[in-house]
Amino acid sequence: KVIWTLLVTILGYASSLPVGDDSICTAEELAKYSIIFTGKWSQTAFPKQYPLYRPPAQWSSMLGVTHSSDYSMWKKNEYASNGVRDFAEKGEAWVLMKEIEEAGEKIQSVHGIFSAPAISSGTGQTSTELEVHPRHPLVSFVVRIVPSPDWFVGIDSLNLCEGDHWMEEVSVDLFPYDAGTDSGFTFSSPNFATIPQDTVTEITCSSPSHPANSFYYPKLKILPPIAQVTIVKLKKNHLGLPAPYLNLAAKSNEIIDSVSETPLDCEVSQWSSWGLCRGLCRKTGTKIRTRFVLLQPANNGMPCPNLDEETGCEPENCV
Repeated sequence: KVIWTLLVTILGYASSLPVGDDSICTAEELAKYSIIFTGKWSQTAFPKQYPLYRPPAQWSSMLGVTHSSDYSMWKKNEYASNGVRDFAEKGEAWVLMKEIEEAGEKIQSVHGIFSAPAISSGTGQTSTELEVHPRHPLVSFVVRIVPSPDWFVGIDSLNLCEGDHWMEEVSVDLFPYDAGTDSGFTFSSPNFATIPQDTVTEITCSSPSHPANSFYYPKLKILPPIAQVTIVKLKKNHLGLPAPYLNLAAKSNEIIDSVSETPLDCEVSQWSSWGLCRGLCRKTGTKIRTRFVLLQPANNGMPCPNLDEETGCEPENCV
């Protein structure tokens, strides 16, 4: 009877524990990390419609949070919040910050907010520090792709705790996501709200399956990573202060040197109608039709075909 009572008590206690990924973290009380975001959005890796001006390719500031499984900043295949919508479409962080603060006040699910400066080009680095807690070991963040309709990269609920210890270092390749709130296909598309709102979806080389899509590379199996994030645990020195992450420059060179070349085939328009038949009466004449280049080839992609075509014809209206 005593054993049965003890078993029921243990099962009852276990059922009351949270069931999220962070429920079994027994690491030391706090850990500090450096988070390094590296943009890999180059014209070599992503030649199609690459933004060169007004504005050129660049990244917004990073906005992130350390939290428990009770909070979610964004999730694939779920609807984006108003805050994520504003950030993905316009880079405005106020509503998203408000949502994070309210979640922290209501359900104590947020440990801290972090941010890193914007990057003024498609390639480059930005970094900041963050702090995690055994009850809040998850990391989420968003960075807007600029320019774009509502596209972003980010991480959803990355767990930095492994049982009784914190991870020393983790690197994650990042790919573009569509927030599902704007219907533009290209980087420079005008604002055109998606009604009704769609869910957050990953943009791939074949989805959306439309030639106008700026990330549409049907000959590729997968897109190259458009960015990468590296999170490194900061070690404490004898004074109790975090030691600087000294290897950042070396990692930067290694990442930038490994940028892949994506071949881009030439794209041309449909043929125009045949022109007038020119030539002497009672003799075979010629007529011409033309087409024009929609997209110039790049990185050893398929070159453009002939842009005009000629055929024989019988001149009309001859006397």
